[in-house]
Amino acid sequence: MAQLRNLLSKQECLKKLAEEPFKRVTLSFYRYTKLEWPEELRDRLYKDWSGLGVFGRVYLAREGINAQISVPEPRFKAFQSHLEAYEPFRGMVFNIGLEQRESFYKLTLKVKKQIVADGLPEDSYDLSQVGHHLTAEGFNKALEAAGTLVVDMRNFYESRIGRFEGAICPDSNTFKEELRMALDALKGKEDKKLLLYCTGGIRCEKASAYLRHHGFKDVNQLQGGIISYAHAIRQKGLDSRFKGKNYVFDERISEPVTPEVLSTCDQCEEPCDAYTNCNNAACNLLFLQCASCKERFGACCSESCRSVYELPEVERRAYYAKQKKADYGVYVSRIRPQLK
Repeated sequence: MAQLRNLLSKQECLKKLAEEPFKRVTLSFYRYTKLEWPEELRDRLYKDWSGLGVFGRVYLAREGINAQISVPEPRFKAFQSHLEAYEPFRGMVFNIGLEQRESFYKLTLKVKKQIVADGLPEDSYDLSQVGHHLTAEGFNKALEAAGTLVVDMRNFYESRIGRFEGAICPDSNTFKEELRMALDALKGKEDKKLLLYCTGGIRCEKASAYLRHHGFKDVNQLQGGIISYAHAIRQKGLDSRFKGKNYVFDERISEPVTPEVLSTCDQCEEPCDAYTNCNNAACNLLFLQCASCKERFGACCSESCRSVYELPEVERRAYYAKQKKADYGVYVSRIRPQLK
C-alpha cells in the first residue's frame, strides 16, 4: 500500500532536497470547481504526485483546488499531463514563481471545508458572479481613471512589504477579517470603480463576488494576481505600479518585484523588507528583521527569546513543551510585532 503522507523530519527532507541533481519549478494554481469526492481525490493525487517528486502545499475542498507546489524540472511535462487527465483540472493556468529558489521540501495535501476560508454563510455571495478580470495593461490603465479605488485583498503582513500605489490595505490578520473590513472601508462608494488584487488571484474571486453581492457595480480584479502582473511588466517593459516585494507562503517568504523598500525593521526601525520567523520555536513570531538585528538577536525577536533558543537542548525542549501546553495557538500565529 502506498504511503499517503510524509514521515520524514524536516532535516531529513532538506538533506534529500539538497542532494537532488535537478532544478525545480515553483508554481501555483487554483480553480473553483465542484469536486464530489475530495477525500478520494486527495489520496490519488498524493500517490501520483509523490511519484513525480512534487513538493508543496495543496488544499482540496468541494469548491475546488488551491495549490502552491515545486515540481522537478525534468518531470514538469509529465505533471502537466497528469493534471490534464483529471477533467475538473483541464486547461489549468499556472502562475510560475518570480524566483526559482528552494520553496518547499515536502508534499502536504489536505482536504478542507474551503480552499480559501471566508467564514461566511453560503448565501453571502455567488461565485459565478465575479468581477471583471484585467490584464496588467488593463489594470495600469484603470488605475489612471479618476475616482478609481484599488484594494489589497491580502493580510497586513503581506501589504507591509509590497503594494500598489495608493491602495487601500485593510489591517487584517486573515481573509475572513479582510472581507468585512474591505466592505466597511468601501461603504458609501458602491458606484466607484473598484480594482482588487491579491497574490495569485484566488482571494479576489471570492472578494469580487462578495462585493458585487453587496451592491458594488464596477468590480474588477487583477488577472493572475501580483505574480502574473510582475511577469507581464518584465516581459513587456510596462511601468510597475506595484512597489516592493510580493509575499509568498513558502520557504522563500517573498519575491522582489521592484527595488523599493516600503517597510522598516521591527527592532531598530531601519529600512527593511526581510521577514524572519523567531528562532525560539515556542514563539515563532513572523516579523521584519534587518541583517544587523538578525546577527545581534540570533534571528530571534527579543533577548528573552534568544535566551530560550540558546538553552541546552533538553532544557529548551522542556520549555517548548510547557509553552505549547499553555497557549500554543498564540505562539504559532502571526501576531503583530510589538518589539520596541
